[in-house]
Amino acid sequence: MKVLMINGSPDGKGCIHTALTLAAEVLNKEGIETEEIHVGNKDIRGCIACRRCHEIGKCVFNDLVNETAPKLAEANGIIIGSPVYYSMPNGTVLSFMQRLFFSCGCDLHMKVGASVVSCRRGGNSATFEIMNQFFGINGMPTVPSTYWNDVHGYKGEDVLEDLEGCETIRNMAANMAFLIKSIRAGKEQFGKPDVKHTQFFNFIR
Repeated sequence: MKVLMINGSPDGKGCIHTALTLAAEVLNKEGIETEEIHVGNKDIRGCIACRRCHEIGKCVFNDLVNETAPKLAEANGIIIGSPVYYSMPNGTVLSFMQRLFFSCGCDLHMKVGASVVSCRRGGNSATFEIMNQFFGINGMPTVPSTYWNDVHGYKGEDVLEDLEGCETIRNMAANMAFLIKSIRAGKEQFGKPDVKHTQFFNFIR
């Protein structure tokens, strides 16, 4: 069992890394492997809607997105982390996630997803909501916690002083481990839900 952790902060050892490390500690204790992929300081361009990925099985721009796609296919869950930029996620991590989810071509149904946000002061809930949009549309259960998964701080070490934030992240990770194990057991006993996605309706004709 494995969880991918996407660090969307330009600072590879900043607040998001600290939060992801807290989550990894809990997941590892539960026997779940973790891998942190640092995205926030990479040159990741946005999707241009060429749809070539549907023909060649990967994004036409051969960068970290295509390197990550096979890891996502094998993972049981994913955590997306981003600092707040104007009450939104970092543009780089958004471009990365949009291209990854659109082009990967893998079955994301019943993989488990969670988002983690860091901010100095505000904008966290709006950022959190945006990143969670990736999960529902792909049939991915979103992991709950005892609060929204956000931590406060300006530097990585500041996060550790946010005791409620740290507790929230640890609780999220514990819930994620439970969901991954439960879904795995459920698949073995009952099989995956039989869902179809064949209907596409355009409101403007």
